[in-house]
This record gives sequence, C-alpha cells and structure tokens, in this order.
Amino acid sequence: MDNKSIRPFGVRDQLGYWFGDMAGSFVNLYFDAFFLMFCTYVLKISPAFMATMFLGARLFDAINDPIIGSFPDRWKIGKSGDKFKPYIKIAMWPLAISAILGFLDVSTWSSTIKHVWVVFVYILYGMAYTGTSMPFGSMASVVTDKPAERTKLSRSRAFGGMAVGYGYLSLVPMLIWDKNNNPAPGGYLIFGIISAVMCIVLYSLLFKLTPERIKVEEKKEEKYKYSEVLKTALKNRPLLGIMFASIGSLIFITGNSQFGGFMYKEFYQAPKALQIATLGAIPVSLLLFPVIPSISAKFGKKKTLLTALIFNLLISAFLFFVPIHNVNLYIALYIISSIGQSTFTMLVWAFVTDAIDYNEKLAGKRYDASLYSIYTFSRKIGSTVASVGVSGVLALIGFVADAPSQTVEVVNSIRLLGTGVPLIAVVIEIIGVGLIWNLKEEKLNS
Repeated sequence: MDNKSIRPFGVRDQLGYWFGDMAGSFVNLYFDAFFLMFCTYVLKISPAFMATMFLGARLFDAINDPIIGSFPDRWKIGKSGDKFKPYIKIAMWPLAISAILGFLDVSTWSSTIKHVWVVFVYILYGMAYTGTSMPFGSMASVVTDKPAERTKLSRSRAFGGMAVGYGYLSLVPMLIWDKNNNPAPGGYLIFGIISAVMCIVLYSLLFKLTPERIKVEEKKEEKYKYSEVLKTALKNRPLLGIMFASIGSLIFITGNSQFGGFMYKEFYQAPKALQIATLGAIPVSLLLFPVIPSISAKFGKKKTLLTALIFNLLISAFLFFVPIHNVNLYIALYIISSIGQSTFTMLVWAFVTDAIDYNEKLAGKRYDASLYSIYTFSRKIGSTVASVGVSGVLALIGFVADAPSQTVEVVNSIRLLGTGVPLIAVVIEIIGVGLIWNLKEEKLNS
C-alpha cells in the first residue's frame, strides 16, 4: 500500500540514495582496498594468517548474513513505520567505529594480542556492514515500484560507490607512504577517522532525503519461514545469474584494489601511482553516468552490460598476456577497461531488483530483505575469494611482509596475478549475465 502523502519520486530520492551508498562505501571500500596492506606492511602480520582470517570471517558470515538480513522481514522496529531505515540507524554506529579501530597502529603490541585484535575488528566491521548494507539495498523496493525509477536509483547508488572508490580512495596513497616509499601508519588512521565521520553524516542525509513510500501490511497469521525463501531463491535463475556475475565483479574490484596496491609497490616501484589510476577512472564514470539509462532503455540492460564487459575482457586479456613495463601506459589501458566495470556497477542493482520482483511471481510473496541478504552474500563470496586468494597466494609465492624488498620471482608473480585475477573475474561476469540470467525485461511488466 502506497503512502499517498509522501512527495513524488524525484532528484532528492536519487541524491539521498547516492549518499547512502557513499556512507557504507567510505568504510567498506577502505577496508577492502587497504586493510590487508595495513596488516602486512604496518602490523607485519603474515599473508597466510590474513588468508585464514578472511576465510574464517566469511564462514561466519554464512551463518550471520541470512540471520541479520531477514530481520526486517521478521520484525518491524521503531515508531516511524519504516521497514529498513531503523536497522541502518542502529548498525551505522559500530560500522563507523570499526573504521577507526581497524587502522590503529598496534604494531608494538605482543604478537598474540595483535592477532586477536585484528580478528576482532574485522569481525566487528563485517557484522556492522551487514547490518547497514542489507537493509539499505532492500530499501530500493519500497522507495518506488516503477522500473525506470529503480534504474535511476541503481545508477545513483553506483555513482555513490564510484565517487568513494575513484575519488576518496585515490587520495589514500598520498598519506600511507612516506617520501622513501615506506608505510606511514598515521596516514591510515587519518583516513579511518574521515571514513567514520562521513559514514554517519551521509547515512543521516539518506534518512532525510529518501523516504520509504511503499508500506506493506503485515499478515500476522503468516509465519515467516526462511526455508521457503531459500527454496524459491534456488529456483530463481535470474537471481542466481546476477549472484554469479556479482561474484566476478567483487573478485575484480577487491582483487584489483588489493593486488593493484602490491603491483604498483613491487612491480612498478611506484606505490603512489595507484592514486593516478584511481583518479583517472573518474572521467569514464562521469561520461557514462548520464548515458547508461538511455542506452539500456534502448538496447536493454543485458545487451548494454554484455557489450561493456566483452570490451573489458579484451583489454584485460591484453594486459595479462603482454607485460607492460611502462606504468603510465598500464594505467591508461586500465582506465579504458574500466568502462566494463563502471557499467556493471551502474546497472547491477536494477538487475537485482528485477530478480527480487520476479521472485514474487514464483512465490506469491515478497521477501525483499531476505532475498537481498542472499544476493549480498554472493558479493561477500567474491570479495572473500579475492581477499583469501590475494593473501594466500602472496604467502605461496614467497612474499615476506617484513622484508626490505621482494625477490624478482615474487615481483613477476605479483604482476601475473595482478593482471590475471581481473581477466578471470570478467569471464565470470559474462557467464552470469550472458548465460545464466534469462529474464526478458518485458516479463516484468506482464
């Protein structure tokens, strides 16, 4: 049932949703891109331990995510009548705190306490991010029920994440390395504090600008059964397709950001070049932002995304098979290839909302929050594969955290991995969107 007293959907909604994604991204993307580097270069924790911790944290998420994600479907809290905002208001505080605690320089602590601390702050961050990201993502379904407006929300959300990823994170290398390319612990903490403050401020703007318009009356006689949700989700091929593609997307994003940091540091001996590469992708996103909705409306979301991903695949394959020793040339090719990932980021949330709407046709009921938690777990699988893979492979190839320099063999292996991981990731994305996703867009309106 729609709340008719609320103003019509407009620019304020898109701006608020943009701010909401930025709020979570300030912490999430900072952790994904720099937590491993901080722990290895500053805290001198071995990559093998980090790989084990990342894997353990995700196994914990396998239990934790569906439980937390289903809360809004089970219980409505607060007096506002909103389904999702009250949960974000609770979880945003521990999320902000984790951004500060996660980048404290505890390198002088004993080895045992230091390792326990790293596990604690990472688990805290993971649970808090689940508590904010899942209700935030599900919220799109109650802001509007019109496909065109949902595409605008997806684009706004994508641009929010890219604004942080390409803008804010590009500034980080300026302060986390000193003039001699040695790690600067204080720089990490400065950005942790900034991330925490922006997290709270931007979520507050989301609450003010973007209302939950669609109010669904609860049928108290119907008992919530997660087994029914899971059973229907496993039959939802479009949902499975976008989940598989998103695993590839997060492998690309997380693997590229983490391996990118190591590759610019070790292979190119230019750790601050990461800033140039990140900033350089901003014009690509700005050019795509106004045209993606019209292109996808004309040719369809699937064709638009597949074309961009195939272009991304060709350049990624070239970078893997042809070693580029000039860092500026490598950055230029990387920036051009970012068209594929930028397009994916701008459209993925519209794909997710379509899959959730399709699920209602299968089940006859809406389980927005629970389905979104299932989808979001696929993104965590992708980031876990990348994080565990990066730290685990670094250990296997002989990377030594406290060594003054790495061997030639290790450096060359880092280049192969830094270009190979994105290539594999794009292939996964193409399979998910091109082969598994089978929902024709006209079905949603039938």
